Amino acid sequence: MSAYTAPLKDMRFVLNELAGLAAVARLPGYQDTTPDTADAILEEAAKFATEVLDPLNYSGDQEGSNWNDGSVTTPRGFKEAYKLFCEGGWSALSLDPEWGGQGLPKLLSTPVTEMITSANMSFSLCPMLTQGAIEAMLLSGTAQLKKTFLPKMFDGTWTGTMNLTEPQAGSDLALVRTKAVRTGEHYLISGQKIFITFGEHDMTSNIVHLVLARTPDAPEGVRGISLFIVPKFMVKPDGSPGARNAANCASIEHKLGIHASPTAVMVFENAVGYLVGEENKGLAYMFIMMNAARFGVGLQGVSIAERAFQRALAYARERVQGRDLVEGTKAVPIIRHPDVRRMLMLMKSQTEAARALAYVVAASMDFSLKTTNKEEQKQHQAFVELMIPVVKGWSTETGTEVASLGVQVHGGMGFIEETGAAQHLRDARITTIYEGTTGIQANDLVGRKIAREGGVTIKAWLAVVSAFEKKELAKSQSADIKVIGQRLAAGVQAVSESVDFILATAGKDPNAAFAGAVPFLRLVGIVAGGWQMARAALVSEQKLLDKASDPGFYSAKISTARFYADQLLSQAPGLAATVTSGAASVMALAEDQFLAA
Repeated sequence: MSAYTAPLKDMRFVLNELAGLAAVARLPGYQDTTPDTADAILEEAAKFATEVLDPLNYSGDQEGSNWNDGSVTTPRGFKEAYKLFCEGGWSALSLDPEWGGQGLPKLLSTPVTEMITSANMSFSLCPMLTQGAIEAMLLSGTAQLKKTFLPKMFDGTWTGTMNLTEPQAGSDLALVRTKAVRTGEHYLISGQKIFITFGEHDMTSNIVHLVLARTPDAPEGVRGISLFIVPKFMVKPDGSPGARNAANCASIEHKLGIHASPTAVMVFENAVGYLVGEENKGLAYMFIMMNAARFGVGLQGVSIAERAFQRALAYARERVQGRDLVEGTKAVPIIRHPDVRRMLMLMKSQTEAARALAYVVAASMDFSLKTTNKEEQKQHQAFVELMIPVVKGWSTETGTEVASLGVQVHGGMGFIEETGAAQHLRDARITTIYEGTTGIQANDLVGRKIAREGGVTIKAWLAVVSAFEKKELAKSQSADIKVIGQRLAAGVQAVSESVDFILATAGKDPNAAFAGAVPFLRLVGIVAGGWQMARAALVSEQKLLDKASDPGFYSAKISTARFYADQLLSQAPGLAATVTSGAASVMALAEDQFLAA
């Protein structure tokens, strides 16, 4: 079984040439992000991912986490790995130095997160959820709550969770029933939450739950939801864990994938909780966590795609089967066969496109937080908000597709657990579901990000991509890049036509607008990824003209971008047709017509 190797060469290329790490490092507070610092962090993260986490991925999947009388035991090695994770400072790379973070850019922590997730997705979920909880507390918590909980969450001594979902309330949080009754300076929380990632485990001495609940006089619907901190153990005046709170794990789920990550059913029975911010504003605070988590889950799509690609590539190079179509005299490794090569190129090109888009969005996150130019801040924030559902929805759908291709490359052996290919597909499958399904991301994109604002942000982005194609790609002397430019222009046109349809339709016929929401999200993702691949090709052309070292890497970049244009960007007009013309057939059947009895 092949080991994970961090794709540092591509990561550095994207960081420096596409996402603009040098420009991010000039932002206030990021001046310590020197090239040497960045390289050292990437190298150490790669070593940790490969040497510590990757060896636990398969064994952790086979063993899984185990529940016994309210306690959860993680697989062998996880507790020790988490200790090393904290000692290495990986828990707080991009967090505020005021509370013990390293204050590095989100852009630099993004490849680190990708490596950790590629090596061991189950493990990575614990720090991902903790960072989301931290962000919600930083923006909305009182000074006392921050003082009590943040230092130990920053250094990883304590972890955090998100408690949203209930048995009767999946994505519709208006149906939340968990109660919060004020008693003096705190509240008593009662109710049940399901699907709580790392809601119970043995890797830390305390777990800090962020819980959505309703006070007795709260208004109906989402307007009546409040957010509370409910620790597993109460905190003593000296900051150490005290008495056990009435927040208990009733069971953990038996799942298709991510077996090493415990998904808990949590029961709160008059558990002590502390209000975050103001009553009835909990959903707004929780969205802080959810947006952070949605970007993180989108990055999981990139990570699992990279790991599945590496495993499939290693297998294709060593598996000898079939005759060479040209020579036809001897058996050859299956990587020589055109269809296997097609699948590998689909895996490679889509992974690189999704990675580039995620890193570019991370850079915009840094600008939105740190730039002193208000107009620049506004533009970057709008771009981030537009692209979060795309990064989450398109990247996870891509990761699942790539993981499925990985099984296919293995042939029958891919269906056998021992090869490891099946685990990636099983693990990937949840990414399109949790933190909002692909349909929810698509509805957010169509409804909130386009229809509600009249398409202002997406039209501004399309103008940027179109100008890049006309002013920069058109100057290239490369035949490949000229074709890439033509495909990208067609993609921009396809998105533009779809946006016009959505704006004209959403108000008067919402079913027609939203029936094509997921194809539209895929269309935007493919074009956004194609934009990045085209940028990569143009940079690579110049590197080759400048006689830069490693010409094989840069020529591969151009060839991969051309493949992406031929095989994926070429889908854009068809997807636009689905968005603008396919709604009637989506809604055509009456409910009783689905079953032809």
